[in-house]
Amino acid sequence: MTIGPEIRLASRVDAIEPFYVMELMKQAQALERAGRDIIHMSIGEPDFTAPPPVTRAAADALTRGVTQYTNALGIAALREAIAQHYRDAFGLNIDPERIVVTAGASAALLLACMALVDHGDEVLMPDPCYPCNRHFVSAADGKPVLIPSGPAERFQLTAEHVEEHWGEKTRGVLLASPSNPTGTSIEPDELRRIVETVRARGGFSIVDEIYQGLSYDAKPVSALSFGDDVVTVNSFSKYFNMTGWRLGWLVVPPSMVSAVEKLSQNLFICASALAQHAALACFEPETIAIYEARRLEFKRRRDYIVPALRSLGFGVPVVPDGAFYVYADVSGVHHPAAGDSEALTHAMLNDAGVVLVPGEDFGFHAPQRYIRVSYATAYEKLEEAVRRLGSLFSR
Repeated sequence: MTIGPEIRLASRVDAIEPFYVMELMKQAQALERAGRDIIHMSIGEPDFTAPPPVTRAAADALTRGVTQYTNALGIAALREAIAQHYRDAFGLNIDPERIVVTAGASAALLLACMALVDHGDEVLMPDPCYPCNRHFVSAADGKPVLIPSGPAERFQLTAEHVEEHWGEKTRGVLLASPSNPTGTSIEPDELRRIVETVRARGGFSIVDEIYQGLSYDAKPVSALSFGDDVVTVNSFSKYFNMTGWRLGWLVVPPSMVSAVEKLSQNLFICASALAQHAALACFEPETIAIYEARRLEFKRRRDYIVPALRSLGFGVPVVPDGAFYVYADVSGVHHPAAGDSEALTHAMLNDAGVVLVPGEDFGFHAPQRYIRVSYATAYEKLEEAVRRLGSLFSR
């Protein structure tokens, strides 16, 4: 058999780092296959799944055979339902024509970056941030510029950061509020200042709002409140509990719609027709009541896990106000691996059977100091995880 030369890969692949947590997950799965009971506090996925009204709508759509390609922008009824959701939840009048239904928030972010980022353009982002967000910029041949953002800034970008770091090649900002991995939101006044600062420099603002429905301490404010030129990303995965359905949406300025439609036609054709018809049921009063009850359950878990982590020696310098994450400082725990999040997460997995995520996935500013804790798991499992970690740190 003749073996040909190794195929040369595109250089953009080198700009995208591996998702290190997946290696940790492989180890956890191997332990589970060996009979160990493992508590997962690592995955950014609700333990709730689509509620009955949504699954019934999916079954009905399947029975009716509405499973063929849709318009690349999404079915009109869903775009209108999302627009109504903005009126109900935020008091905003968003033209349904500005809404683009996508194959998950990932497709939405890719479309936004492909439409706005040119080769060599720099995009400002906070450090820490969700790794895939910066990789979408890299995939569009841009350069993500991560700016160290600590507890004093709620681990978020500020208008002062934007002013200080804006350069000749800067094209815009990519933010997330609430954030993965920190669960923190940008204060509305600060977000307004960021948008105004970017606008004054002729740049774009992309704001990832996929966790906004999971806000606990104040009514959330959408970045769309600060101008029609803001691009926002949202998803049916987190608040709406439809992770595997791969459905999200963009809200874009009117001038961007045709460009995003063209990109969507060529890159994705359309989002899942079945998922789109099922998602119509998400906005029914019966379904919203279910989602709100689940949101309060996430809040209950947050209110348990934050003081519990502190009692174990973890630092929680900023209490998360949204999503289902805590960004915890490991430098004060009673363990030989204190201050080394990678070594500590391996110890917690192997010695306590609890999976958490080291900070190295989320940026380059002091990643060894932090871990991401996901409380998207049952309350009883959180209690058991705290018990196990308490035993580990008391040895």
